Amino acid sequence: MKFSNVSAVFLVGFSFIFSPFSISATSFNYDQINVFELSQDPYWLKLGHYLSKPLQGRISTVREGTFFFSPDGKVNPYSELNTTIERLYSKDPKIAESTQCQFPARYTWLESLHGRQAQLNCPELEKWRDVLEPEGMTLVFPTAFMNNPSSMFGHTLLRVDAKDQTRNKELVAFAINFAAEPEEQDNPALFALKGLVGSYPGRFTVMPYYRKVREYNDMESRDIWEYKLNLNPYEVNRVLLHLWEMRNAEFDYYFLDENCSYQLLALLELARDDLFLIKDFPLQAIPSDTVEALAKNGLLKTPKYRAAFGTRLLHQANEIDPSLFDAAVKAKEGDYPSSDDFTPIERAAILEFAYEWLNFELYDESLERDSTAKRLTQLLIKRSQLTVDSPFSEVPVPTVSPEKGHASARFGAGLQANKHSSDKVTLEWRAAYHDVLDSQAGFIPGAQISFLDTQISLDEYGNAKFDRFYFLDTMALAPSNRVFDSLAWNIRTGFDRKTMERKQAGRWFIQGGTGKAWGRSDGLHVYSLFSSEVSYGKLTQNDFSFGLGIETGLLYQLAEKHRIGIQGQYLTLIDSSADQDALVTASWNWAFNRNWSLRSQVQYQHWDSEDTSAKITAYFYY
Repeated sequence: MKFSNVSAVFLVGFSFIFSPFSISATSFNYDQINVFELSQDPYWLKLGHYLSKPLQGRISTVREGTFFFSPDGKVNPYSELNTTIERLYSKDPKIAESTQCQFPARYTWLESLHGRQAQLNCPELEKWRDVLEPEGMTLVFPTAFMNNPSSMFGHTLLRVDAKDQTRNKELVAFAINFAAEPEEQDNPALFALKGLVGSYPGRFTVMPYYRKVREYNDMESRDIWEYKLNLNPYEVNRVLLHLWEMRNAEFDYYFLDENCSYQLLALLELARDDLFLIKDFPLQAIPSDTVEALAKNGLLKTPKYRAAFGTRLLHQANEIDPSLFDAAVKAKEGDYPSSDDFTPIERAAILEFAYEWLNFELYDESLERDSTAKRLTQLLIKRSQLTVDSPFSEVPVPTVSPEKGHASARFGAGLQANKHSSDKVTLEWRAAYHDVLDSQAGFIPGAQISFLDTQISLDEYGNAKFDRFYFLDTMALAPSNRVFDSLAWNIRTGFDRKTMERKQAGRWFIQGGTGKAWGRSDGLHVYSLFSSEVSYGKLTQNDFSFGLGIETGLLYQLAEKHRIGIQGQYLTLIDSSADQDALVTASWNWAFNRNWSLRSQVQYQHWDSEDTSAKITAYFYY
């Protein structure tokens, strides 16, 4: 078996690990190795996915099932190791061989402790490995998809890179994906709720990479970043041996922590004895943060960028001459440009743009496949008859890749002055992940996902208050233009305070809106939403209050590090002693670097009385 650029020691190791000849199992040397001490070895704990939980001790993240031999293997690493050794080195050759083929990573590791190379006779495992032809691995990061709760923070998966793989052959490689398995009848709201509390099982699957590219790049129009991993073939093999062990393993899937990115880090830890990746994610594992963790451990090479259908289409729409745009609309419907009316280079632009646009609509609007495929074929035929180069430039690669954007969690400390109440010091914390005034570098422009956004304050008299708790504050402000007729929307829910009779009173609320956005999300960007809300609490005398109105805003990227915004809403209140919920906020965010920013705000609000405030806050992203 040959691997390019691999030392002889790795070649020898591979030949023994996947030897097709059966050799009787050797014994386990209990005099040489203390099993109890070995059960606390970090590599064994990684093989069993054991974590230290407060008040619980060691517990595996794998659900109970065929992954464990011992009845208490989920919570007892020693018992599981002892039972594993008994079966791997059983005097019954059938039990020993069956166990070795079920858990080749465990067996390979134990054999290495004796200074031996593992000898496996596992036809199914060998066949699986031959199909994969592994030589390297690539981490794949599809960017956020706002219309799917489980993908609002992005996603990560692994691609197994085969021998002699080229850029053109990448799509036929295989991908390793970890995902929740939801029930088909669950709606998006229930899907999000169950995902937060771990009600869904999660599994590893292996599938052709082109299927994931079609899903993310084409159907969901998500840009993809591909990071080649600094792993040699021997280390890749260790990862794949453990992946084989987990083909029937189930995990509890949590959107925030034990999610796709977390489990892929746990899998990659098996590549090296001294690699520990999940220790930095005890509370949450945001995909972009996990990509950064791999970079800090020296595992990432320079990423490659795969632009989505929508990204390519928008790029061409910005480059095509306006006089050719209408001709492209006609070409989509079969009215092709004439040589009498257009030059060859103009016809090439029309046909290429029409093809890209129709191909995008095939996925985005679920067009009838057969008839659309015929039109696409005709566009390609017409274009092939023109011997001119493409008039469009390549889609530019974003200057900042996702792992180099700001970190997802944020802490803030500020000073706030109020017209009708005392000045105060504010402390803020946000678990995740990004708002429309944060630095946009490395993030989806025009998207906001703010989760567990919390503020407490201390006034000059020593009074502490809980000012704000936004469980979720999310916005999708994709601009509409002559190609995309996008829907803008937002959802905000949680607790805050507003002025009532010259003092602050609290309410619990949920607010949502839908409308349109225009402009450029990396330049001047405006939006307007029809909005409604429901409020309840002391602010509303513990009655439900309903509001209807508009929410609008203007955002502008003033310079690379400076972003300004004016955002406001006016809601007419129904069944309330107050007549309006009005709010206008002017903001300026100065991002010093990826970890620090300074934000100043001036705000006017009106519930049953008016109030104005000014605030300046220093933010640290971590």
